[in-house]
Amino acid sequence: MSALAPIAPGLWTDEAEPRLIGARRSDGEIIFPVPDGDAAALVEPVALSRKGTLWSWTTQGFEPKEPYSGPQPFQPFLIGYVELPGEVIVETRIIDATAADLVIGMPMEFAIVPFDDARSTYAFRPERHP
Repeated sequence: MSALAPIAPGLWTDEAEPRLIGARRSDGEIIFPVPDGDAAALVEPVALSRKGTLWSWTTQGFEPKEPYSGPQPFQPFLIGYVELPGEVIVETRIIDATAADLVIGMPMEFAIVPFDDARSTYAFRPERHP
């Protein structure tokens, strides 16, 4: 787990193998991220699966518009959607892969990675096999 502060509080659990924290609505639907403000009282926090499948992806080849506050100088990165089984589809950075490595439906796993010199963020990467 990373010693850097998360980019936002309450994104993942504080466990040996952390998991993203989603929210279950009263109708049973799971959403991510957990809403803030008054809406947070209407949901139940739920730890999400560490593993999922790649649903879609693209390359972020240019610096996003304001209020982008990411690392400088900007470096292109992979971004995609990972489907967590029976839960939710999460928008995420993809690490430890190139676009040529990625295949829709491939197994993915959760990771915490540095975002900048002071903060960490979540990402998914192709599942590692022992």
